[in-house]
Amino acid sequence: MKNKIKGLFIFLCLLGPYQGIAQSALQNKPNVIFFLVDDMGWQDTSVPFWEKITPANQKFHTPNMEKLAASSMKFTQAYANSVCTPTRVSFLTGMNAARHRVTNWTSAKNETVDYPDDKLSPPKWNVNGLSPVKGNERSVYATTLPQLLAENGYYTIQCGKAHFGAYGTIGANPLKLGFVKNVGGSAAGHPASYLAEDDFGYNPEKYIVQADIPNMKKYWHTNTFLTEDLTAEAKLAMDTAQMIKKPFFLYMSHYAVHLPYQADKRFIQPYLDRGLTKPEAAYAALIEGMDHSLGELMQYLEQHKLTKNTIIVFMSDNGGFSHAPREGAENTQNYPLRGGKGSLYEGGVREPLIVRWPGVTKPGSTSKQYVRIEDFYPTLLEVAGIKHYKTVQKVDGVSMTSYLKDPEKLDTGRVMIWNYPNNWTGGKSNRNHSWATSLRKGDWKLIYFEKEGKLELYNLKDDIQESRDLAATLPVLTQKLARILTAKLKDCDAQLPLDKTTGKIVPMPDQLTD
Repeated sequence: MKNKIKGLFIFLCLLGPYQGIAQSALQNKPNVIFFLVDDMGWQDTSVPFWEKITPANQKFHTPNMEKLAASSMKFTQAYANSVCTPTRVSFLTGMNAARHRVTNWTSAKNETVDYPDDKLSPPKWNVNGLSPVKGNERSVYATTLPQLLAENGYYTIQCGKAHFGAYGTIGANPLKLGFVKNVGGSAAGHPASYLAEDDFGYNPEKYIVQADIPNMKKYWHTNTFLTEDLTAEAKLAMDTAQMIKKPFFLYMSHYAVHLPYQADKRFIQPYLDRGLTKPEAAYAALIEGMDHSLGELMQYLEQHKLTKNTIIVFMSDNGGFSHAPREGAENTQNYPLRGGKGSLYEGGVREPLIVRWPGVTKPGSTSKQYVRIEDFYPTLLEVAGIKHYKTVQKVDGVSMTSYLKDPEKLDTGRVMIWNYPNNWTGGKSNRNHSWATSLRKGDWKLIYFEKEGKLELYNLKDDIQESRDLAATLPVLTQKLARILTAKLKDCDAQLPLDKTTGKIVPMPDQLTD
């Protein structure tokens, strides 16, 4: 018996240092804050993402974005998808939307959200969103980013909007997708109310999916705003990570600045004083409230001496909303970009992006490399030191680390595609906000509008506003890019809409030119 006890004692003594090494290795892994804003336009900030200051830059006040940009790398040509759920699924899976087929925003189980159209109908896209298990109908099965991070020692936090799966599906619950902490995330795509005094829109007489903001009841009946309450919860979650001595991955996914445009009393008055309409002033206050949240999280890192070991990524999930109740004529809100949310023109897909990787990214630097949301899947795994991982899906994203290390590095040969075989909102005012697929290669952008059976070609370097269609002028280049787009769509097994007249799938892009 004594020999057994002695052997156990020796084993524990030998094990102890290795436990310490393992814990130390975890503590040395970088923390990650991925700060995602909902519906924020490329220029909806006092930080310019173009070569010139725009009217929008002068309208909005985002001092904390300015502070972050001064210590980070800014990407002026970063992209997401044109609506929210496709972007969020691409971020969690590393897949292009053409491949994962969650091409539109999700609502309730098995329910399509596409508006009826007189000529086209959408394909059977994955209306149920993301699934962590195989075999669920109308869903994409994938190994998620937070799952891999959690398996490698990270405390994974979902705070704010989730919207990865439809109501009534497993993917609607972030805790089933690799997050170990969920605050406020469900199938809801926007809040019923930002006001805690309204219980964020909760109605005991009627279930409203937009009011499903879980784990936030303690703020009900208070005079607070959803943006600040989510920020407070994010800080508490980071406290937990420190107590259990784990690196954290905070997916800080604000519902702001999505509709409804409700006044954040902390920030709205100066915008009203400047003469903005009430909805536009409320929008500007949502922007500033979001920026204030960013500042609070940065201050938290400073107070807890975490700044040097925490990567911050700031991005939006799609282009800015460009219709009423926004101030101004339709589709002018994202100037100099054309279009807005729902469109494959630049205004619908180009996003503000700032990355701070302490010791790696050069403070105040700018990269002109075009990148996209799914690139963060391999990028964040790489910076977390996770090298040997397996996924059930093919990852389309490409690591950005070489660009983060060198702001001058460019790959103009990269091909990126978008696929939106859906009808976003219908209506004449939203023409060219639906039924489209597109490609970018170098400075060239090709868009295929499926309802019109039309190709448009733009040179983004010379024409960022996409005002001069060169398809007829440059037919050989148009044909070449159409063939590349077709090949990419086929590689992804992408879906296209159906022509109601013929009952057949619309032609591939290259069929319009051959």
